[in-house]
Amino acid sequence: MSMTTAPKKSQWPVWLCWLAMVLDGFDLVVLGTVIPTLIKSKDLGFDAVGATFAATISLVGVGLGALFIAPLADKFGRRRLLLACVTTFSIFTIAVAFAPTVAIFSLLRMLAGLGLGACLPAALAYMNDYAPAGSAGKSTTRTMTGYHAGAVATAFLALLLVPNWRSMFIIGGVAGLVLLPFLWFKLPESLPTHVSHAVAPSTPDATPQKPRPTGLRELLEKPYPLVAAGIAVASFMGLLLVYGLNTWLPQLMSSAGYTVSAGLVLLLVLNFGAVVGLVIAGHLADKHGTKRIVVLWFGLSAAFLGILSVQMQSELLLNAAVFVTGVFVFSSQVLVYAWVSQLFPARLRGTALGFAAGVGRVGAIVGPAVTGTLVAAGIAYPWGFYAFALAGVIGAAALMGVPQTLATTLGSSASGSPEATADRHPASR
Repeated sequence: MSMTTAPKKSQWPVWLCWLAMVLDGFDLVVLGTVIPTLIKSKDLGFDAVGATFAATISLVGVGLGALFIAPLADKFGRRRLLLACVTTFSIFTIAVAFAPTVAIFSLLRMLAGLGLGACLPAALAYMNDYAPAGSAGKSTTRTMTGYHAGAVATAFLALLLVPNWRSMFIIGGVAGLVLLPFLWFKLPESLPTHVSHAVAPSTPDATPQKPRPTGLRELLEKPYPLVAAGIAVASFMGLLLVYGLNTWLPQLMSSAGYTVSAGLVLLLVLNFGAVVGLVIAGHLADKHGTKRIVVLWFGLSAAFLGILSVQMQSELLLNAAVFVTGVFVFSSQVLVYAWVSQLFPARLRGTALGFAAGVGRVGAIVGPAVTGTLVAAGIAYPWGFYAFALAGVIGAAALMGVPQTLATTLGSSASGSPEATADRHPASR
């Protein structure tokens, strides 16, 4: 059995990448679930300013990991990077539970983020290495259901354990350590030989080609910069929404007059909607084209975020509105990743995904920081939702300027290469 076909016949890579995303989902939500308790109890000296700093510095680590560590997946392999990422995240997440001060708490969160930041690009690159033509949307969204399943499980766990916030981090770190031996023994290296070495011509009389720049440097070469710029803006806005909502939704709802427990329930509902949205979005993207669906999804996200700025007396109506908002907000960002997987060649896929996630993490930093500032100023509701709705509008506008496929921009120079041919999915046309 060849290296190329083995992962297609084994379910281990599918489930292990999915479980790696569960850890990412845990990290997405865990701080948001404990922030109200930390602020209320003033444990370790936390207040609104300290919580905002912790949320921000955590995402700095995640962004640096995505931007500078994720490209190593293209050089050293997806498997090695996933193992290193999960190990780093698990150790430092457990250490967070024993932090004595806000500063140490924040530093440990940043170090855990360095490992976790590259996990998402590596896992998505792994799955898209083997995505059948025309199924990049479903492959990406299916893997990312783990991201939001982890968020849902963490929100539910918080309902059982909070205010015992330390146990949340211990459980998350131990879960990563449990996953490690399965990654070691059951996850084969992903990148097929015919893809990873497809840059060189196979015929003996072929004209020698100029060596290409590698990693992030190649994104500065034509035609990538303009494409990368549009993707970066959309990813910035998408992750601003994802992290801003997951970090501060319980506190936003508390500011609006709802109870803390109601805010945690809404966080769970939001992420349950995200899982449902991923299933729908992946199917529609492969059927109707990723660009069309992702632009629509960002627009609908903006509309429903605007609706949440209106205080609702009916608990059923509020939960329904939050659920539908989750359907569109989170799958919007995942569709950006799916589109990146389609647009860029396999040899650059990990780098491109890391770039999208890394630059997008700046939005993940801005979202909680801006919302935290609004919370500290006492105007988080409804202005937080106004800011989120604007981000959705900007994300949709940025993506409208990105071409349907790189082939239309590359022209003959790349469209005839083995990589471009292998990566050209019908869904992206």
